[in-house]
Amino acid sequence: MSFTLDPRIVASTLEAGELGLSKLLLTNDARFPWLVLVPRIENLTEIIDLDAAERARLMEEIAECSRWLRARDGVDKINFGALGNIVRQLHIHVIGRSIGDDAWPGSVWGAGTARAYDGDAAQRIVARLKRDLVDRKFGAA
Repeated sequence: MSFTLDPRIVASTLEAGELGLSKLLLTNDARFPWLVLVPRIENLTEIIDLDAAERARLMEEIAECSRWLRARDGVDKINFGALGNIVRQLHIHVIGRSIGDDAWPGSVWGAGTARAYDGDAAQRIVARLKRDLVDRKFGAA
């Protein structure tokens, strides 16, 4: 079965690799440490459409990404959600929030304008994600 990312997700993220169920992406907005998980199942729109094992795997991936973000300097709170009102393809946002960040205490959606990472900053983060999550946590044994 083929799997294709929604073009709107592709346009706003950088690929970090694949976890057990999901594609792991970094949102290209340097204001927030913001990951996106997209289960690699074609035409999936709702978490409830995953079977029990897939839902458990997705929750573990969300938890691992949340732990990874919480370990970053300045992260005070983890937010995650799967809205899907604009992009219907199931994708889960996992966002590290900091007291006083550009959207605090409100939602990151609609808060100002995204600021792309400068220079090699995004590639350094992607490399850490690959090392810490893709290879270490979910890579082949």
